[in-house]
Amino acid sequence: MIVRVVLVVLVAVALATALLWSQTQHEPLKVSGFIESDEIRVGSRVGGRVAKVHVAEGTEVKAGDALVELEPFDLVERLAQAKAERAARQAELDRVTTGFRVEEKAQAKAQLDQRAARQAKLEAGPRKQEIATAQAELRQAKADVELAQLQYNRAKDLFDKNTLSRSEYDQATARWTTSQEAVKVRSEQLNLLLEGTRAEDLQEARAQTAEAEQMWRLRESGYRTEEIAQAKAALEAADAAMRIIETQLKELRIVAPSAAVVESIDLQPGDLVATNAPVVTLADRTRLWVRAYLPENRLAVKEGHVVSITVDSLPDRRFKGHVSYIARQAEFRPGNVQTPEERSKQVFRVKVELDEGLDDVRPGMVADVWFES
Repeated sequence: MIVRVVLVVLVAVALATALLWSQTQHEPLKVSGFIESDEIRVGSRVGGRVAKVHVAEGTEVKAGDALVELEPFDLVERLAQAKAERAARQAELDRVTTGFRVEEKAQAKAQLDQRAARQAKLEAGPRKQEIATAQAELRQAKADVELAQLQYNRAKDLFDKNTLSRSEYDQATARWTTSQEAVKVRSEQLNLLLEGTRAEDLQEARAQTAEAEQMWRLRESGYRTEEIAQAKAALEAADAAMRIIETQLKELRIVAPSAAVVESIDLQPGDLVATNAPVVTLADRTRLWVRAYLPENRLAVKEGHVVSITVDSLPDRRFKGHVSYIARQAEFRPGNVQTPEERSKQVFRVKVELDEGLDDVRPGMVADVWFES
């Protein structure tokens, strides 16, 4: 009898212990959602006519792989024009940076010396020898007048006596008149030499000398700093214009920004593509996540929390993941929360990223996220 009582007590204690243990155990929290991925909508910033289509829906591409190529239209010619403009600006910068050539400096110095010599000549005035020569020429002219007058008088007497022809008389008259004019010319020339250089001529010569000197100094000093800066700015503007066209040419080749799968494309050669319009949709396979919702009473989960993920198509496998985002604002909230039961209806959106299994699962699959205790 005592043994039976002990057995009954032991069984009762075991049942009570099992009941208490079962009440302390909770099933791990599980939420369901869909596997999603980043959608990359790729296009061109220039637009144009489609020349080639390199991919189709479902094609796996790597970063840098060509998707679509557009026709260049006039961009090649515009680039050639921009390069020619840039070369001209570079040549202009080289010219002003290097300065004037040795020959140009020598030419400016020669012009200065020439103008200075002319100025010195005008300042010195006529030489004594020039005055003496002019005086001698005047005396010679007067002597010629006297001789011509004697010949004229003799010819006139003979002509009056009808012993000299009319033509000979006219010749004697012309020689006399010409000799008189020559005396006037020689006299004026002598007067000019005696008066010296005119003030206006001397002033003009000095101004020309000063101009030549400034020109020579300019050649020696080279171009101004402002002119060099202006040439540099023009070259930089030409460089910028050329880079713009080069960038536009690069935009004609639409490439994949990262490893992905082509989700949608509906283009044929000859189609027109608008500027900044997406033409290919890619699914990024390097980053997958599950969008799910947690009830308010289970928000002990924090960002970075490690979880397990299962999918219906692979029931025997579990994939590791982590919580990367928890929304700050609740969703599906009732209009008036008054009881604990109603508070449990509030949920918060979470994003759980997959750390493994990226090659085994696909976007759109239904997944369960297990939050282990």
